[in-house]
Amino acid sequence: MRNIEAVIFDWAGTTVDYGCFAPVKAFMEVFEEYGISPTIDETRKPMGMLKWDHIKTMMEMERINKLWVEKYGRDFTDKDIDEMHDKFTDKLMGILHNYGTPKPYVVETMVKLRERSIKIGSTTGYTDKMMSIITRYSKAQGYEPDCWFSPNSTNNVGRPYPFMVFRNMEELKVTSVKNVIKVGDTISDILEGKNAGVLTAGIVEGSSEMALSEEEYAALSIEEREVKVDEICKRYEEAGADFVIMNMKELINLVDFINGYKLANL
Repeated sequence: MRNIEAVIFDWAGTTVDYGCFAPVKAFMEVFEEYGISPTIDETRKPMGMLKWDHIKTMMEMERINKLWVEKYGRDFTDKDIDEMHDKFTDKLMGILHNYGTPKPYVVETMVKLRERSIKIGSTTGYTDKMMSIITRYSKAQGYEPDCWFSPNSTNNVGRPYPFMVFRNMEELKVTSVKNVIKVGDTISDILEGKNAGVLTAGIVEGSSEMALSEEEYAALSIEEREVKVDEICKRYEEAGADFVIMNMKELINLVDFINGYKLANL
């Protein structure tokens, strides 16, 4: 039997920013400045990675790379990525204050976790400067983990590497990777958790993988919703997720199930 000591969350798309729209908006605007129009799918595919790595991954995509070469007559360089990343950072910093609202059930779930003496950590693809904004707004609305670590704390090595998870475990004084759950809304989150050796749970509603606002999700027919949910569950499972939960409300049942307190409807 396990004894869950800590849950480590992602931010955008997991605990705040339903649908993970802030970084998507900034990424797309940056590429548009360079005369390239990325699709939503292209923009979201690397979601959860260090933002510099995210841009590079997009630039390496066959269609985007071809458009870049056609427009500039050369392949991209690290200097191009640096320049695009600077623009991305400026754009994101200007809008993050609008995307710090906790997702449904997040605040209540944090209370229930603490009632069970479970510690709350966080990893992110955002930088420390970005987090200084979003944490302030999320705290004002009732969500504040015990600690968080960005790639700045791990020599700028982000997901899917496990180092941010380990920094959380060190800070929270968790005794074993067996007693940790990593919860996220992207494939990068699942891979980060798997590489750290902890349990992993992918969240469906409001995730980057779902890529819909609350209004868009609510407007889906039952059949459309079932298809979307099945697609996302399959992606998480193929990435190695141990569990998939629809929303944060289901996390407490999951924790209790793992700890053997009671059977749960998962």
